[in-house]
Amino acid sequence: MDEIKQQGRSAQRITLVDRAAKIEWWAIVVVMIAVVLVFRVVYDEQTRGIWNFLRQGILTTIQLTFTAYPMAITIGALMGLARVAKNRVLYNISSLYVEVVRGIPMLVLLYWISFALLPLLINWLDATFNTGYTMRDMSNVFQGSIALAVGYGAYSAEIFRAGIQSIEIGQYEASRALGMNYYQTMRYIVLPQALRRVIPALGNDFISMVKDSALVSVLGVRELTQATRLYSNSTFIYLPSWTLAAFIYLGLTVLMTRLVRLMERRLNRGYV
Repeated sequence: MDEIKQQGRSAQRITLVDRAAKIEWWAIVVVMIAVVLVFRVVYDEQTRGIWNFLRQGILTTIQLTFTAYPMAITIGALMGLARVAKNRVLYNISSLYVEVVRGIPMLVLLYWISFALLPLLINWLDATFNTGYTMRDMSNVFQGSIALAVGYGAYSAEIFRAGIQSIEIGQYEASRALGMNYYQTMRYIVLPQALRRVIPALGNDFISMVKDSALVSVLGVRELTQATRLYSNSTFIYLPSWTLAAFIYLGLTVLMTRLVRLMERRLNRGYV
């Protein structure tokens, strides 16, 4: 009888250890720090002043990301399809774009697109079609969004290419046996499966874009990093300002990670 009770206690201890091992302790630590920061924002006048100054920067960071990423996904999908196309013209154009953009640092790309490419394009459109639109009519936020979209579009293109090429050859053969042409095969068979496989990589790019949006501060955009720099330089309150900014970025990325995982589970529901 004692042996049975001892075995039961051992099994209970093992169960508790297993449950403890499944707990995401890092998330608990992050939540605890976030609670402390929220408490300070509510009850500490200095921290509340920093938060009030940074709020518009947070909204600008979110606007930059959610404006640039859909454009980057669109560019990446089109270029990814062109990278696996049999048409050599499309293949070479997409390969040129991917290799050139991936070989240029993002900061240099921001400068080049904002101060060289976009003015050249807008001046050409105005001279050709008499649009009356100038660079002064384009906000710095939109310029930064375009630059981020062009930069991340190249990486998304490679993600889509890898996802498409990961589909087994039997899927193509089965669709051809059913009488589907190339475009029907890509639309109904290949792309839905490829999308499920590339969601984690695309989500990783999305999170990286949230952080790289800080680079747009070189264009004079008052996003989170720029707002923190302005506040800390004017008040000399460096530690609380940059600590709060760091955890705001952390909170955004953790939230985006959870959303990506939720989307991944929903897309993979019913699939092994």
